Amino acid sequence: MIIVAGWYTVAPEDRDKVVESHAEMVGRARKADGNLDLAISADPVDPGRVNMFELWESEDALNAWRAIANPPAQISEIRGGDVQKHEISKSGPPY
Repeated sequence: MIIVAGWYTVAPEDRDKVVESHAEMVGRARKADGNLDLAISADPVDPGRVNMFELWESEDALNAWRAIANPPAQISEIRGGDVQKHEISKSGPPY
């Protein structure tokens, strides 16, 4: 299982437009083979922060999606952030 998760910042006045511009792509990703979840959302505390989370069955599924993802045009300069890919060998309930 693969998780891609993190955050990045954009100009606060552009943040909601950036999130909205990804809605169509998120919808397509959620229907893609091997996708278990995908979200790009506005942070509730930082007005310039965009949170992202992707959950894939495998590296192959992620790579297949990346080949056809066709992300939206960049609306705002990315000012910083931290997004990491994690390879998960075991999962279970949180408690």
